Amino acid sequence: MRLTRRERLDASPDAVYALLTDEDFQREKCARTSEGGTYDVSVTPTGVGHRVQTSRQMSSSGLPDAARSFVGDTLVVVESYDWGAPGPDGSREAAVDLHVKGAPLVLRGTLRVEADGTGSLEVLDAELKANIPFIGGKIEQSASGPIYAAVDTEVAMLRDRLG
Repeated sequence: MRLTRRERLDASPDAVYALLTDEDFQREKCARTSEGGTYDVSVTPTGVGHRVQTSRQMSSSGLPDAARSFVGDTLVVVESYDWGAPGPDGSREAAVDLHVKGAPLVLRGTLRVEADGTGSLEVLDAELKANIPFIGGKIEQSASGPIYAAVDTEVAMLRDRLG
């Protein structure tokens, strides 16, 4: 299942990137999206960019019964963003890898922060895949809602902090 999202932000790509790679920002994002579960955050410089890794425990209550049989009452979502070097206009791109521990559900793609006039665009382009025969599509559909909700939370936080 293809997941795409374009959001306009009233700040430069450098300012957006600085927030997306800020450990405190990532901790707050995890606290808001983990539904009271535990989480872990690390942001590591890579020489050309940063690697942002998060892991958070969440309720599996929104998933179909077949999916909950893989993960139980809670699931652990692990995200990794490997940010590359800035372009001449400050634009950046990250390889995105999200998976659920113990379940055959992965999201892979890119997150870009592009210059757009006086602001920037945050563009998610990814493929969500549940490798489970017969019910994979239903699980992908169920998982897309919480993923989009997490994107909504992140964008709202970016807009709040960027003014």
